[in-house]
Amino acid sequence: MSNIGIKERRVGSVTILSADGEIRIGLRFGGSSVSLPSAVDSLLEQGQHHILLNLEGVASIDARGLGELVSTYIVVTKRGGQFKLLNLTQMLRELMMTTKLHTVFDVYETESQAIDSFAADILGAAEAVPYSPGRNVQNANSLKDH
Repeated sequence: MSNIGIKERRVGSVTILSADGEIRIGLRFGGSSVSLPSAVDSLLEQGQHHILLNLEGVASIDARGLGELVSTYIVVTKRGGQFKLLNLTQMLRELMMTTKLHTVFDVYETESQAIDSFAADILGAAEAVPYSPGRNVQNANSLKDH
């Protein structure tokens, strides 16, 4: 796989990885030999769990690149984060449809929609787990008794 450049920036709690315009195939982090999964692992270790990959400059991805996308998605999800895609080219959209990966990834056309989706997911998760202060106090008190 050839190296590509990826720039990192943050918007609120979302880390946006944007590929540079000189990409043909593959997913590499900057001019170094650090892979996308390694770079994402580093972000996760820093507490960055909302990751958006902007693929606007990617003309094509080989099978290994697709594997890296899927493995990155799995790692981020298992560690409690979210990994989403932005600005797929027509060719990448077709590839996602053919491989059925469009059912795995959340894909967005605009950066603002993608960023808003992270906030909506956080709010949805918070609503799904109601806060019950009485229960927590009771559990804490029962620990004191033992």
